[in-house]
Order: sequence, then structure tokens, then C-alpha cells
Amino acid sequence: MVMDYLTGNWQKASASQIYAIPLINSLFSEVNPIPVKYALNKIGFDCGIPRLPLVELSDKNKAKIDNLLASCNNYL
Repeated sequence: MVMDYLTGNWQKASASQIYAIPLINSLFSEVNPIPVKYALNKIGFDCGIPRLPLVELSDKNKAKIDNLLASCNNYL
């Protein structure tokens, strides 16, 4: 998205930003950094689990993030 913007393709950059809004919103579905760590682990970064007093992401939000990441992989 950033490279598209910097190379003058602001329409594609804008479309990517708009497409990513549901994923961005889901990363704030629970206390930070719980959803972010979950998403990073899912895409291959070894971030571990949140340290206490934080707990793992709820199953409901895991499913939501999984679906959004899958749809972003198809788009990006």
C-alpha cells in the first residue's frame, strides 16, 4: 500500500486501505497486543502468547481474524 502510494498509484493504495479496514478494526477487538500478536503468529512471525495478566484471544475473535487474513491473502 505504501509503495503503491509512493510510486504514484494512489488509487490502488486507497483501495488497499479501504479493503483492509475490517482487518484493522479486528486488530482492536480486544486489548492490545492480544489480537496483533495472534495475527502475527498466524502469518508466520513467532510472537508467542501474551504475558499475564493478558490472556489469549477469544475463539470468536480468532475465527474473525482468521477469515479476514484469508481474504487479505487473496487480495494482496
